[in-house]
Amino acid sequence: MQYEFDFASVLANWPQFLEGAWMTILLSFPATVFGFVGGTLLAIGRRGHTPWVAKACGAYVEVLRNTPLLVQVFLVFFGLASLGWKVPAFAAALLTLVINVAAYTCEIMRAGMDSIHKGQIEAAECLGLTRRQVYWHVVLRPAMEKVYPALTSQFVLLMLASSITSQISVEELTAIAARVQSETFRPFEAYILVAVAYLLLSLLMRAGLWLFGQIVFTRQRKLRSAK
Repeated sequence: MQYEFDFASVLANWPQFLEGAWMTILLSFPATVFGFVGGTLLAIGRRGHTPWVAKACGAYVEVLRNTPLLVQVFLVFFGLASLGWKVPAFAAALLTLVINVAAYTCEIMRAGMDSIHKGQIEAAECLGLTRRQVYWHVVLRPAMEKVYPALTSQFVLLMLASSITSQISVEELTAIAARVQSETFRPFEAYILVAVAYLLLSLLMRAGLWLFGQIVFTRQRKLRSAK
């Protein structure tokens, strides 16, 4: 059986694919930022000396990391609606991605923080640095530098996982592919194009995060060497 590829009818819908790619970016970028902030706060809370806070953060991480993202999306979108809070599909998708990636970021950042030698923290405290200054200059920034490759991979996975939000009618790339293939009857070509689009977005995201890391961490290393 021979299959004749016909990308022309699928490519004719390129404006829709661009809109889907833009929607994927609109989901991924803020989810990355807020997820990183939330995950870092969770890591600090989990390593803290307040037992109930550490246990609550640990429970949050375990629940989110051991349940499917699709189920979490449905719980936020349909669950909140059943309670009387009608959340738009985009807002529900973004909220779910944030709370999901925060759990993974927490464990990555916690591993980085645990790798900081206690002697460095004690030395900083002896120099008279406040607890906040110790966390920022001695714990948080060096820890982030150590685990930055893992964070980068996690954020790229987050962008790819945003395809699940098509199940609640968010018009991102996967949803656009489903629409186009239903109109053109060319599912193979439509999903090949979407796969290529995700690949390009992943490479661009990795390149952007790498550049950001080079700017931030190279500057930090120069400041440390100058001192």
